[in-house]
Amino acid sequence: MADSAVNEPSPATEPPLPLPLPVPPAVRHRFVDVGGLRVFYREAGPADAPVFLLLHGFPSASHQFRRLFDVLGTRYRLVAPDYPGFGHSDSPAPGEFDYRFDTLADVAEGFCKALGLDRFALYVFDFGAPVGLRLATRHPEWITGLVVQNGNAYEEGLSDLAREFIANRHGVPGAADRVRAILTLEMTRSQYEGGTGDPELVAPDGWTLDQHFLDLPGRKDIQVELALDYHSNVALYPVWQEWLRTHRPPALIVWGRNDAFFTEPGARAYLRDLPDAELHVFDTGHFALEEKLPEIAPLIDAFLARGRD
Repeated sequence: MADSAVNEPSPATEPPLPLPLPVPPAVRHRFVDVGGLRVFYREAGPADAPVFLLLHGFPSASHQFRRLFDVLGTRYRLVAPDYPGFGHSDSPAPGEFDYRFDTLADVAEGFCKALGLDRFALYVFDFGAPVGLRLATRHPEWITGLVVQNGNAYEEGLSDLAREFIANRHGVPGAADRVRAILTLEMTRSQYEGGTGDPELVAPDGWTLDQHFLDLPGRKDIQVELALDYHSNVALYPVWQEWLRTHRPPALIVWGRNDAFFTEPGARAYLRDLPDAELHVFDTGHFALEEKLPEIAPLIDAFLARGRD
């Protein structure tokens, strides 16, 4: 009697095994006390991995880095705080806290000390540039590398629109009203979609969440105070440029060339003081990560990996 046959699919008809899925990082959402303020921050990655400190822009908060956390958060220790008056951090009224870029840098410095961060690569974007460059000039020994994304430090990087914004300061008639007029959903959305090649790649979550925070009681007053202090950053450009020339941190510069505020010449100006910097300019707008994360994230990964060598 013949042995009974077992029907098995031939190798040619077996479905291919699926490739292993990348494991996303566990992102923790925490608060730390800094000078009596509860500062919210996101953190992911191994505790002993190289630290990457990410400083957000206006009118956003650390949520703007969520997708970057998903890409890099298993390889590096990513830390991203919300400044006072932004996101989930404490937001005392202007009469209770002096909202200037110097004081935001004070809080960022205290935040680093509270978490024991004393060696890290620094990502600076928009408002993050004046906060981060103040931090770097105070503690150059902390900085292992610099990633600049539409974070201006040069006069030639200021568009006419930016110059009009910076002209608003305390004592200038109508300045506060002009600032308050731009704190609208229409303007917030335009910062995300303006200058992009494909607006469908820009999730509405970012500008919607930003406007939610802007519309909380007292938040617009905070943004007015900071806007009226923005001229203090331009006054410090020569100081920051001297720091760059003197310390020559390894640097990666990624820039959306269609930024309505910070123009492409501002990106190229960094090469005067950092001639060895790596520069990539993309056909997108201010929030370059929103549209160009697939292109920018590998550049950041490669840059940080070189710092581990």
